[in-house]
Amino acid sequence: MNRAILMGRLTRDPEVRYSQGERSMAIARYTLAVDRRFRRGADTQEQTADFIPCVAFDKAGEFAEKYFRQGMRVLVSGRIQTGSYTNKEGQKVYTTEVIVDDQEFADSKNAGSGGSGDGGNYQGGYQNTSRPSPAAAASIGDGFMNIPDGVDDEGLPFN
Repeated sequence: MNRAILMGRLTRDPEVRYSQGERSMAIARYTLAVDRRFRRGADTQEQTADFIPCVAFDKAGEFAEKYFRQGMRVLVSGRIQTGSYTNKEGQKVYTTEVIVDDQEFADSKNAGSGGSGDGGNYQGGYQNTSRPSPAAAASIGDGFMNIPDGVDDEGLPFN
């Protein structure tokens, strides 16, 4: 089984490109800084981070382009994919990245990221990838992101 679940902060805004051809598709690339804790000695705890490249396709890529900003904490699940190519100097380069299946906001509604491009005014929320029933939707409002007016919910990945 090939399954990866990561929670980390975006190192910068996602880089999005659109594929060519009959059906154009968004391809969003971003890097997550994922904390790694380990102990050295008896009473010292150091914290480092792994920087994991992630790729989101189609609707997930469009969602990342619209809503993800540098410094936001997100939860991602997907599969690890490896590959290789030969660079201009003729050297073989090996790649490893997470191909995103699901992505969600991991900060609470009132948590500011401080690193977003809007001056730290990000008001994200924990995002569920499935749509609640109409009865449950009426009770939601604590911890979920409000979709801004004018955003067509047809393009959201959790329809």
